[in-house]
Amino acid sequence: MNLKALVEALDLRVVCGEEHLERHVSGGYVSDMLSDVLAHGALDCVWVTRQSHRNVIAVASLLGLAAVVLVNCKEPSPELVSKAQAESVVVLFSEVPAFELVGKMYALGIKGCHRA
Repeated sequence: MNLKALVEALDLRVVCGEEHLERHVSGGYVSDMLSDVLAHGALDCVWVTRQSHRNVIAVASLLGLAAVVLVNCKEPSPELVSKAQAESVVVLFSEVPAFELVGKMYALGIKGCHRA
C-alpha cells in the first residue's frame, strides 16, 4: 500500500508532502515518546502520534519514515510544517482518535514496524 491509498482509505488530510504520496508503506508504529520511536521505528513506516512539535520531524527524517500522522492534537504549528517541508517529510492529520485509527490501519493490512 502507498500513502495515497492510505490517505483515501482513512480520510486523512495531507498537511504537507503531497508530492510524496506514492511512497510505499512498510508498516506502522504508534507512540508519543520520541526515544521509543527512535528505538523501534523503521524505514517506510507510518508513525501515529499526538506530538506536534518540530522534533517529531527530526525523528521521522532520521529514520526515513514514510509519514507522520498527527492525531488527538490541535492543528500542526507553522514551525512543524516548515521543518517537514524542508526535510521532505509527509505529515498527515486525522480527526479520529489514535486507537481507532491504528485499528483501521491494521484492518487495511498494515502491520507493526520491523527493522531488518
